[in-house]
Amino acid sequence: MAKSQLTRVHVWKPAANPATARTLLLLHGTGADENDLLGLGRQLDPEANLLSPRGNVVTDGMARFFVRHDDGTFDVPSIVKAVKELREFLLIAQWEYGFDADNVWAVGFSNGASTAVALLQSSPDILQGIVAFAATTAMNLPSGDASLKGKKVFLANGLTDAYTPEAQTKAIMKQLTDAGADVTLMTHPGGHTIVMPHVQQVRKSLG
Repeated sequence: MAKSQLTRVHVWKPAANPATARTLLLLHGTGADENDLLGLGRQLDPEANLLSPRGNVVTDGMARFFVRHDDGTFDVPSIVKAVKELREFLLIAQWEYGFDADNVWAVGFSNGASTAVALLQSSPDILQGIVAFAATTAMNLPSGDASLKGKKVFLANGLTDAYTPEAQTKAIMKQLTDAGADVTLMTHPGGHTIVMPHVQQVRKSLG
């Protein structure tokens, strides 16, 4: 048996027929790990393949996908590195696990949601769409000017989220819409969390 090229820590939960099922790339929030969003993935699409990598950046013992500075700003070189690594990981995983490369969605929470936004902006060719729960800022990446025409985005944020004021949520939506994405904005009155009505709405839309 050939040696796996997937050296990154991750979980792979295949569907009954991995080659024809949708694949959800699950991107956890700060302090979580590759197991954190498996239940969410099953709720969004019970028939999907679940592919969940661990963030490679560790800050104060907490895993995440890219660096967030103490003042709340993001480290752009860290984001660029993160999405490059995720693209490579996904391409290798497609080859090793045999899932449909044209039917992949990224699903993220918080740091993972912002990573999903950045991955879509930098590599729209590898994603059909994203589901971003509590994404925290619009990205200004060197490669973030690619067309997102035909890409579907579900953006779900809390109106009282201290990490993402309403103006920032609107900025994320505008940036993605201006690039051509079909964005569905969902809001709830709470803070930095995922609410079940949004999960149910996405599940229904994904079919």
